[in-house]
Amino acid sequence: MKIIVKKSNAHEPYSFSFVDNYGASVIRSENYAAKRSALNGIASVKKNCVDDSRYEMKESKNGKFFFNLKALNGQIVATSTLFATEEIRNEAVLKLKSEAHEALQEEAEVEA
Repeated sequence: MKIIVKKSNAHEPYSFSFVDNYGASVIRSENYAAKRSALNGIASVKKNCVDDSRYEMKESKNGKFFFNLKALNGQIVATSTLFATEEIRNEAVLKLKSEAHEALQEEAEVEA
């Protein structure tokens, strides 16, 4: 797993994604105005991803599955991509729990 810190031309240009070894996004943050805020979000993911109570398991209107990772204060830190089944979503949670702490970070410029 790796962490990609993205910068775009958007009003709030910074975001991050935790990406698996196949290049698929596992979770993605909201957009931030400052890079420091995005880095704080990454630290929050690493801190909170090991605690089962921080996961909010959800089903989308189209029948796919996702999760929100929340901080202690209840604020959503990151949201997963959509998964075809609950089992695949749950596997993504396990992967995040086991690999997030060791994930290397890289930066990318993207189009807004």
